Amino acid sequence: MTIEEKDEIDDRSMFVHGGRVGVLLIHGLGGTPVELRFIAQGLARAGCTVYCCQLAGHCGTPEELRRSTWHEWYASVEAAHDKLKEQCDVILAGGLSMGAILALYLAQNRPESVQGLLLYAPTLKLDGWSMPWHSVVLQYVRPLPVRLELELAEREPYGIKDERVRRLVVSSMQSGDSGGAGIFSTPLRSFAHFNSLVAAVKPDLGKVRQPTLIVHPRDDDMASLKNAQYLQANLGGLVDTLVLDDSYHIVTLDQQRHIVAERTERFVSWVDTAVAAKAERATMIAKGVAVE
Repeated sequence: MTIEEKDEIDDRSMFVHGGRVGVLLIHGLGGTPVELRFIAQGLARAGCTVYCCQLAGHCGTPEELRRSTWHEWYASVEAAHDKLKEQCDVILAGGLSMGAILALYLAQNRPESVQGLLLYAPTLKLDGWSMPWHSVVLQYVRPLPVRLELELAEREPYGIKDERVRRLVVSSMQSGDSGGAGIFSTPLRSFAHFNSLVAAVKPDLGKVRQPTLIVHPRDDDMASLKNAQYLQANLGGLVDTLVLDDSYHIVTLDQQRHIVAERTERFVSWVDTAVAAKAERATMIAKGVAVE
C-alpha cells in the first residue's frame, strides 16, 4: 500500500492505494480533506482504497470559494468517483456535513456504482444550537445574478467539543492556512449554492436504496439531530444510525472519532460481504442452480 498526496498548495486531496474496496470521502462546505484524514487512515489500514477528494473552490481564499458553484463541487465528486472506479469493484461514498449530501447526490445519479453510503453529521439545514438567529432565514437563500458580498464567520465551538483539537483547528484557520482547517468565514453565496444542492437531493431520497451508515452527534452545534432523523425516515434502503453522546458537528475529528472510525470500518466490511453474497447468488441463478 502506498500513499499519494498532491504537492500543489491548491490541492490537499489524499489518495491511498489499497484493495478492491474503495471509499470516497467528501469534506464539508468551506472545509478540507484533512477533516476526513483520521477516518481515511483507519480504512487504509483495513486494506481499502481511499480517496479524500478536494471540492472545487476549496482550500483557497473566500473569494475562490465564492466563485464556485454546487455543480462544480459535484463535478469534483464525480471525477473522484471515476478515479476510484478504475481500480475498485465495490465503492462506498461518504462525507461530512455538506459532503454527506454530495455523497447522496452521487448515489442518486450513479446507483449502479455506489454500493453504500457513509453520512457523517449530514446537514440539510443549519439548525444547531450554536447557530445565530439569522440561520433560520439562511436556509431560504438561493444563488442570484447579483454579487453577494456577505461572509458568515465561524462561531464557537467551531464544531468541535475536544478543546485541544479545537485550539489546533482555530489556530490553523486564523493563520490563513485554508488548506489545513478551512476558511474562517464562509461567503453567503456559498450557502446559497448549498441550499440549491439540498433542494436537488431531497425530492429523490426515497430512490436511494444503498445501505447507509449515519453518524450524528446528539448535541450537534451546527446541524441538529433532526437532520439525521429526516434522512433515516426518508431514505429508501437499510439505514444504520449511530448517535454520539460526546461530540459536536465535526465527528470525524472530535473526541469520539475512534468510535466513528471503528463503526465505519465494520460497516464497509459488511457492505463488501453483502455485495459478494449478492453476486454469488446471481451467478448461481444464472447457472440454473436452485437458491433458497
